[in-house]
Order: sequence, then C-alpha cells, then structure tokens
Amino acid sequence: MLEKIREGSQGPVAKIILGAVILSFALAGIGGYLGQTTEQPVAEVNGVKISQTEFSRAFQNERARLEQQFGEYFAQIAADPNYMAQIRQGVVDRLVQQELQTQLAAELGLRVSDDSVRKAILELPYFQIGGQFNNDRYLQVIRQMNFQPDAFREYLREEMTRSQLISAVAGTDFALNSELANAVALQQQTRSIDYVVISKESLQQNVTVTEQEIADYYDLNMSQFLAPEQVSVNYIDLNAANLTLETHVSEADVKAYYDQNKAQYAEPEKRRVSHILIDNSEDDDAAKAKAEDLLAQLQQGVDFAALAESSSDDIVSAEMGGDLDWIERDMMDPAFEDAAFALANKGDFSDVVQSEFGYHIIQLTDIQSQQVKAYDTVKADLRAELERTEKVNAFYEKQTEMGAIAFEISDTLVDAAEVAGVEVQTTALVDRNSLPTPLNTPAVLAAIFSPDVLEDKMNSEVIEVGDEHVVLVRVKEHVPAATKALADVSEQIKARLVSEKASELAKEKATTLYAEIEAGKSLNDLVTEQSLELRQEAALTRQAYTVSPAIVQHAFKMAHPTDTPVVEKVDLNNGDAAIVALKTVTNATVEGEIDAQLKQNITMAQVNKNYMVFIEALKANAELNLPKAQAATE
Repeated sequence: MLEKIREGSQGPVAKIILGAVILSFALAGIGGYLGQTTEQPVAEVNGVKISQTEFSRAFQNERARLEQQFGEYFAQIAADPNYMAQIRQGVVDRLVQQELQTQLAAELGLRVSDDSVRKAILELPYFQIGGQFNNDRYLQVIRQMNFQPDAFREYLREEMTRSQLISAVAGTDFALNSELANAVALQQQTRSIDYVVISKESLQQNVTVTEQEIADYYDLNMSQFLAPEQVSVNYIDLNAANLTLETHVSEADVKAYYDQNKAQYAEPEKRRVSHILIDNSEDDDAAKAKAEDLLAQLQQGVDFAALAESSSDDIVSAEMGGDLDWIERDMMDPAFEDAAFALANKGDFSDVVQSEFGYHIIQLTDIQSQQVKAYDTVKADLRAELERTEKVNAFYEKQTEMGAIAFEISDTLVDAAEVAGVEVQTTALVDRNSLPTPLNTPAVLAAIFSPDVLEDKMNSEVIEVGDEHVVLVRVKEHVPAATKALADVSEQIKARLVSEKASELAKEKATTLYAEIEAGKSLNDLVTEQSLELRQEAALTRQAYTVSPAIVQHAFKMAHPTDTPVVEKVDLNNGDAAIVALKTVTNATVEGEIDAQLKQNITMAQVNKNYMVFIEALKANAELNLPKAQAATE
C-alpha cells in the first residue's frame, strides 16, 4: 500500500488533487486545527477530540466564504436555521475527514520531505508572477494568511502528507486506456426506441370537478393560498458619497493640508536582509551550537549566500542565498527585527539571534532611507481625501439635524428630507423580502416591522446601512398576510384538480395498455387501435434534449433486447405517462486518441467516486462520536 501511495502521489491526477483539494485550503486561510481544549468537543475520532475552537475557526472561514459568494443576500440566507444547520454539519464532516486522513497518514508513517515542500511552494501559481516564482509575492500572500515562512512550511507539510492519501486513491485505478475507452463507449452508446405518450391534456375532457371537491381541497390546503404580507414605504436615503459640496476644495487648501501633514506621506525606512535559519524544534542545544559554528565561518570570510544555500533550514529563502526581500518595522519577529535594524552598513551580519522559529544569523544587504512623497505625486489623492472629509462632515451634520426633525415631527418625512437636502422616496406595495436597496437589510426590515413604525405609523430612528450611509423610513401602507378567499382561488384549485385527475387517468390508461402488451399485443397494434402517435428515435443518446428526460433515463436503464423489443411503462415528470419499446442497443466504437478534456472529465468523476468510497471506508473502521452540540456554535 505504501508503494501505491508513493506512486500515486507523483502522477498528474495527484497534482490536481494536491492543488485543488489541499493547497486551496491553505491559501484560503484554513489553517492548523492543532489545539486541544477542555471544551465539549464537536466530534471524537478514535479518541482524538475535535474541539469547539477548531470547529469555530473552520465554521467562520466557511461563513466568510459564503458571505463573499452571496454578498448582501447572505444575511437573508443565513436567517434560515435549516440552511445554517447544513453548513455547520458540513464543516464537522470535513474536520472528521481530515482527522481520519491524518491518523491514517501517521499510522502508515507518511511524511513529506523538505525538497517536496520547497518544490510545491516554488510551483504554486499563487506565488508566481508571469509563470515564475516571485519571493515578494510569496511573502505577501503568506503574511496575509498570518504565517511566517517557517510556520507556513510546516503547515504545508502536514497538508501535503494528508494529500498523499487522496493522491493514492485518485491515481491508481483509472490510467488504463482500455478503461477510458470503455467509459467513452458507454457514454456514446445509442439506443433505438419506439414510444407513445399518453398525455393528461388529452384526457381532461373526461374529468369533472365538483364545487364540493374544490371546497374540500381549499379547506385541507389553506396554507397554500396565503397572500404574503406586503408593505409600501416612504424613506430618506442619505449617503455621504452622493452629497454635493457647496464649495470646491482649492489648490491652496490642498497645499496647506500637505504642509501640515507631511509626516503622513513619509515612506518608512526599509531594509533588505538575508538570513540563515537553524531550526531548534528538535534539539535546542544542537541548533544553537550549529548556528554559532556558522557565525564563526562567516567571521572567517565564508560567503553568506553560499552558506545560507547549503545550511539554512528556511528552504525557500535558502534557494536565493537567504534573501528575505525588503522588510519594515512590525513585519517580523521582534527579536529578528531589532537585530536587523541594528545593523549599520550593507554587508554587516548579526550575532546569533533567537526567535520563536529557531536561531538566525541576519545580513543587511540594502537600505532604503525614509523618504517623503513629493506634493505633486500626492495632491490628487489629497484633494479626494479633503473632499471626502468635507462630505463626511456635511453628512454627519445633516444626519443629526434630519434625525432630530424626524423625531419631533414623527408623522411625515417631508421636513426631515428638506433639512437633509434630499427627496422622500417611495416603494411600491411589495413583499417584505422584495424591498429595494438600501432597504433590504436586516436592520431596516426590523425597523419597518417594529410596532412603533408599522402599527403606530411613526418615523423610524436613523438606521445605518453602510459607511456614512443612513436611511429613515416610515410605513405608507401595510397589508397583513391573509388567506385568500375561496372565490379568488377557486379556478386555480379547479385547474389543479383537473390536472391531477387527468394525470391519474393517463397513468391508468398506460397501465391498461401495458397489460395488453404483456398479454401479447404489439405496440404498433395498440397505436392503431387507440389512435395514438407513435414516436421513434433511431439513435437516442444520453444527452438527448428533444425527448423527455424521464424517457431518456429509463431507456438507458432497460435490459438489452434479444429477439423482440423490451417494453416498459414510464411515468413522466409532467404528469403524463409513456410506453417505451427498446428495439436495439448500438455500442460506440472508440478509435484514435481520446479527447483530453473528455479523458479528464471521466477521470475526475471516478476520482470523486473513489474518494467518497475511501472516506466511507475510513469512517466504517473508526470509532466516531458525533455529539449534536455543534449546532449551538456559530
């Protein structure tokens, strides 16, 4: 098994899995669920507890991803407790899967080498510019993820070790051309069918619906005929970004602001440094001794870059002679930073410096002194900043006056709108979930449907809907939710009952006709006797769109015919029924090279299937304890 894992982890499918399943998690910031706490765990896997802290980190990451995906609509989606329960359960399932994989990897003694980690980092597109690894980009990305280079390396090693298992599952069974050819042939298989459709519409003239049936259906299904609550709203929308300044910002104002705030436009001192790192996680004394030996070699004239390349445990910077690029204050470990900024001249190197990652020797390779940006380079930004400041000041002044007037004169928004210098806007009578922007936020909805605003017809308080963006609302008209009268929905109910009865007649007729076929009558004879339309498909494909999907799916599940056609009855999704006669099956012949995209689609479909089988096998052999307490964590 170990050999298969090693082989699988080197193939192209393994790279797909590594990039798509593991490294994307790393770069999304799903990091290091490592701590154990005394909290009630959300799950226990073979005695290993998955803590509430781990769950909370993963859940918040998933929530942030969904907020980014759905934007302002996420608040409405998140209001559904069933939906959020599914999200929470999905997070728990993923954490359980990861723990199962981690335990199996440890059991098998899997570990990713330093060379493999370095190669993965250098090949990741997230760290590349123009197809080439860029150290600046690498440092920028991992710092956004709150990683130092050494910590990111260890995190990535753990994720890659776990991914070896997935790679083994994905890369061992489906590389044979014969298997791919069989899959393609099956996908491209065609079937010849005759079929008739017994349409419910053709039987509706035989259906009668009584007034009593309509009334009974109404009484039993009143919840289906609720008219939703509706509201029409008057509102004031005050947004600083939309305000017009009474006076323009002059050039003199901009220059004076620049002179008063020059310190804000100073670029801080930067230093470019290289380092040699000795990892002390296993043996601190040995690591310190090694670092001091390297320092002695440097003091004797050994080249710093060459020594970093051969001896540093920071495998990425070692490739570039230890170069860490430009750093500023508050970017690095405090001890590292103090030593780096204490160096006076280019080429100077520090004594041995200890940080949380081990022992460093730091060399200063370049200095960029503090610089003040010239006025001409920043004046456009300064003008925009001053204009925004004035708009914000005007906004808060108008907001205060508007709120006070709306409170004093609470039966209209006209006076408050006049003070704010905006128009009162009005919505149509709409469902509460159909209000336009900026009223479709939880805070505004809560205010609209509060007793003071909805029942007492008062103005709302000022409601913040964004940065320097507020609204005031009052209800113009409100229509409570109510059950529609029977007279209003009688025709709708009648049409529904006619459709349902006609559908039952169609299915009954299909059953009767199918019984006659089973008794020996041919489909062609039935078509003639019943004046039905016989439809034919000489080469039906799985992707056919001119035939009902239910007929296509059923036709490809039917047994291969021998001397006579295979005939079966099919209920269609629209309420019709059909009788299908499968006459022949034609297997496709695959010649030449299989299309690369088609090959990848088939491979990845099987990869997904095998992965789920793999996970279920791990679960079946594990002791799992999955409390329901996680639902309370959000």
